[in-house]
Amino acid sequence: MNTSALPSTAERKPVAFRIGEVAKLTDLTTRTLRYWEELGLVRPSSYGSTGERLYSRADVTRATRIRDLQRFLGFSLAEVHVVLDVEQVEILDRVKSELRSGDPSPERQRALIDEAIVANDQLIARLDETLAHIRAFRTERAASAKRLRERRSALEPSREPLGQQDSALEPERKT
Repeated sequence: MNTSALPSTAERKPVAFRIGEVAKLTDLTTRTLRYWEELGLVRPSSYGSTGERLYSRADVTRATRIRDLQRFLGFSLAEVHVVLDVEQVEILDRVKSELRSGDPSPERQRALIDEAIVANDQLIARLDETLAHIRAFRTERAASAKRLRERRSALEPSREPLGQQDSALEPERKT
């Protein structure tokens, strides 16, 4: 392969994926991507001359993240929105995109990485808080389940020992 024919990193245009390509890359449907766009969860970075949606690598990463939060963690779309609708995620996506595009100077790379470290630490703190709420909710649900089972068990007809059941069936004797 003749690599001299390929544009240099500085000359390359950012990669833009059409909606069908994003659907294949993320194992989603185009309908799902359009729905998520309506909800404001993921948006195309730009539109082509004919109006087609064009997604960047960061957009694909975000769609994958949304899919994973739903499939693997069971998050609703509202919960996904809360988790991803934080400034830190946008900062991390922007930093990643800037580090991948072009060739930032070492000083700029250090500044970007410092910004990413702060944003990531803030995101971890927020996720820890969210997980604490989830654990508290789970504990509450488990206690409720225990109380419900105890109440259900109390409604079961009592079973007397066999000897007592037989005597209950015999007619009373007068002495």
